Amino acid sequence: MKLYKIWTLFCCLLLTSAFVVGCGGDDVTDEQEVSGETFDASTMLNDFANTVVLATYTDLDNKAGDLLAAVKALESAPSQANLEKAQQAWKATRKPWEQSESFLFGPVDTQGLDPALDSWPVDHVNLQSVLDSGDTLTVDFVSGLEDTQKGFHTIEFLLFRDGNQRKASDITARELEYLVSTTENLKASTSQLRLAWSPEGENFSSAVAQAGTGSAIYPSQSAAVQEMVNGMITIADEVANGKISDPYNESDTTLVESQFSFNSISDFQDNIRGIQNVYMGKFMNDGQGLNDFVSGKDAALDSRFQQEVQAAIDAIGAIPDPFRDSITVNRGAVQAAIDAVSKVQQTLEQDILPLIQSSEFN
Repeated sequence: MKLYKIWTLFCCLLLTSAFVVGCGGDDVTDEQEVSGETFDASTMLNDFANTVVLATYTDLDNKAGDLLAAVKALESAPSQANLEKAQQAWKATRKPWEQSESFLFGPVDTQGLDPALDSWPVDHVNLQSVLDSGDTLTVDFVSGLEDTQKGFHTIEFLLFRDGNQRKASDITARELEYLVSTTENLKASTSQLRLAWSPEGENFSSAVAQAGTGSAIYPSQSAAVQEMVNGMITIADEVANGKISDPYNESDTTLVESQFSFNSISDFQDNIRGIQNVYMGKFMNDGQGLNDFVSGKDAALDSRFQQEVQAAIDAIGAIPDPFRDSITVNRGAVQAAIDAVSKVQQTLEQDILPLIQSSEFN
């Protein structure tokens, strides 16, 4: 996992811990607005947990199953058509994963699933050492490898290699063996993540939905809502100040996420779409989102933030593909995207989070 990402998550955990401790009671501080009205976040939290998070992880797990079927078909018949189907399945699986990075808390963090699924940049030398070894590349063996030797970007490297269309005839039997095993490992991780939030599994969804009314994780609704906002802050920070800025500032293509597939811009847009999903309370279906709360307190802020999020998605999309070339030849477009995402982060930190902290919840 990228060192920046580890630091960002660590900071988020510290913030979240402080919020949980500080928001456990119902007393209103001197800094809070004493309006005499409280907001019942029960529906919003339930919709976040189920309509957004669980629905996203379910889609991720389903698409990971499609990806596994596609790479097995490629192994059985390594044709160009099967390779391209597997490549498209990889890109399709990336979408729900990248959108889910707006809520990298709970089981995805505590069970180590984020680094197991999505560590980058990939270490080419270590990958080649696996391919050159005499080890049998079973799923159990791959599961025990370093995080940078499995997951999304190992699969990406094996399917795409250098961003140009790879020839199926160039893929070795050893690479196919590694490809199938690491995809099986990825599918096991997505299933574990789905079950962690699902009622038939560990049901972390209920811990969020029941915040303040018996949840062992969130002693108040305010604590859970602040967790949601900090999840959005974390990914906005990572996109602006890590995923885009690091390779841009260093002019270093090895720091680019999804560099082999030329999928970086889609990844970054989906990260911000994840913020949009959480804020609006939707994924495949609509629910009650944070926008319902914010608009009731400050309609102008709600309207501005929605515009800022869409502007960030559009600014990222305006970067010419591939991103790894634009960090040197289209620097103005890259800087505009950094600025747009930073604005989203700023509004979350300076306007929306304080609004939540100063409000009363049931």
